[in-house]
Amino acid sequence: MIQVENLHKRFGTVHAVTGVTFTAFDGAVTGLLGPNGAGKTTALRMLYTLMRPDEGRILVDGVDAVADPQGARLRLGVLPDQSGLYPRLTAREHIRYFGELQGITGADLANRTEHLLKLLDMAAIADRRVAGFSHGERTKTALARAIVHNPKNVLLDEPTNGLDVMSTRAVREIIRRLKGEGHTVLFSSHVMQEVSALCDTIIVIARGKIVAAGSPDDLRRQTGHPNLEDAFVALSGLEVDTGVSS
Repeated sequence: MIQVENLHKRFGTVHAVTGVTFTAFDGAVTGLLGPNGAGKTTALRMLYTLMRPDEGRILVDGVDAVADPQGARLRLGVLPDQSGLYPRLTAREHIRYFGELQGITGADLANRTEHLLKLLDMAAIADRRVAGFSHGERTKTALARAIVHNPKNVLLDEPTNGLDVMSTRAVREIIRRLKGEGHTVLFSSHVMQEVSALCDTIIVIARGKIVAAGSPDDLRRQTGHPNLEDAFVALSGLEVDTGVSS
């Protein structure tokens, strides 16, 4: 479980995140939804300890991520917005390296690596260096290394961005499987169909603040819009009066 309490982050005079509070529960998928520049990625970076909040508290399975970032990282699997892959390593080497960093060795590591390569349809790229990978191939490699240690909490920033149809289906199935196994899954996405299909709870962030939270049906009822995309536009304040009347 991930608990976020009164999170703040400023860059000079810009308040990127202001008073964000929510809980992402075990065995559930929580989605962060918001327009570009809303503060989603900044919030996620603080959750996985890449950034230190100016105020607030983050608990990962009860571990204070600010006071004990290493303890929090051991409980997290992270797919960041920038993959940060090593260009001279192959996909297989990335997975094995991150597995070893998490203390996995021998046959267990070999089995987990092969399982992920098959699950994400990576056989054709497994032993190629990532320097020449497409965006989608890089995303699959970064996702595989993020979950090689079977983390209790998984943070995914735009996990299907740039993936083809079959790879997108595989990622969605992984998310469902993680939920079914009792993991906490927290992810951001711009794909409304994906958010609606996967999320138990959606947190809508606009201008650095939470403007709504609830299930997809809750957000539809709250706005009176039967379509989740229309509900999101209304909640995030993106509606524009075109001056055209019907």
